[in-house]
Amino acid sequence: MLRVLTLSTLFPDATRPNFGVFVERQTLGLAALPDTEVRVVAPVGLAPFPLSKHPSHRKLAALPRHETWKGLSVERPRFLNIPATSGRFHAAMLIRALVPALTSIRRDFAFDVIDASFFFPDGPAAVAFGKRFSVPVSIKARGADIHHWGRAAPTLDAVRHAGGAADGLLAVSAAMREDMIALGMPSDRIAIHHTGVDQARFRPDLAAKAALGVTGPLVASVGALIPRKGHGIVIEAVARLPGVSLRIAGEGPERARLQGLIDAFDVGDRVRLLGPVPHDALPPLLAAADVMALASSSEGLANAWVEALASGTPLVIPDAGGAREVVDRAEAGRIVARTPEAFAEAIDGLLRVPPAREAVRATAAKFTWERNAQTLRAHLAALVEKKKKKKKRDPGSSPG
Repeated sequence: MLRVLTLSTLFPDATRPNFGVFVERQTLGLAALPDTEVRVVAPVGLAPFPLSKHPSHRKLAALPRHETWKGLSVERPRFLNIPATSGRFHAAMLIRALVPALTSIRRDFAFDVIDASFFFPDGPAAVAFGKRFSVPVSIKARGADIHHWGRAAPTLDAVRHAGGAADGLLAVSAAMREDMIALGMPSDRIAIHHTGVDQARFRPDLAAKAALGVTGPLVASVGALIPRKGHGIVIEAVARLPGVSLRIAGEGPERARLQGLIDAFDVGDRVRLLGPVPHDALPPLLAAADVMALASSSEGLANAWVEALASGTPLVIPDAGGAREVVDRAEAGRIVARTPEAFAEAIDGLLRVPPAREAVRATAAKFTWERNAQTLRAHLAALVEKKKKKKKRDPGSSPG
């Protein structure tokens, strides 16, 4: 039996059902495998008073400290998330909050390995508790955890130290692996661990567009409304293509600015911000679209990319993160410069000469949650076995 403690500050809850759904899906897949038991610790960061009185923080504070979430046993300990500090105290506050929670879990669940599913602040905390309990630690890098926290001066050292101290590391793409190596992380400990997609739910559906009430060409975009996602570039690109509609699924601080762009280009009849679309409602949107366009400045390997491909919808994306691992043939779409002109030209080309839906879908065949789970289990089991052999060579070491 392999007993896994999954640690992730990026995990859904009742107030944020779309928050880290890919971590949730990965964990569900791992827990479903034979001879595998998983417990989840999903810490909740809360701001100090008086910010704690904000409605969003009050909702988080009201979450249960323990619950069964889709069959998973989930603990939700609180830690102090101090704003305007650029993350410099995140890891320390998380470690302090986790001492009683993990000590309690350890009494009745002697986990063999800690699986940190996001690099910061989860990674440094996982390393601290791996040492405390004498168990191996794996940390997965997904995107912003390396591209932001791994480059910001207040957190860079903590990210580097965690990468050097972890027993094993995972990267969502080959490009992410290279970024980790560039930070000084040991290349021999970094394995590529691709995301998955529910191939049964995300699939071509010829009736999807009519069900949405859309006639004519449709472009879809999925991602938080933040500058890094580049939704403004896609809006301007579609504004250059008469008769083409755009639907953007996501929410965030850029909403007002993006709506201003839509109004300025006078394309409100064709371009709409859908808000926070539940993940379960994405398959019809992606199946209805003729193109999925996302102008991110950085990514690991976006789940929305592979979900679109599985739906038979080609991509237009910049050369960011694992883009070339996904758009690896013409049927998958186009990799272009991050400009409205380049996006407009690529979208127009795919609309004029669309690849066959089933040919597009075939490009996502290697991205399955079954493969994701099996690869993760093998990785974690190998770390446990290596640790056991090390303890046999060094009888003086003992578990916590």
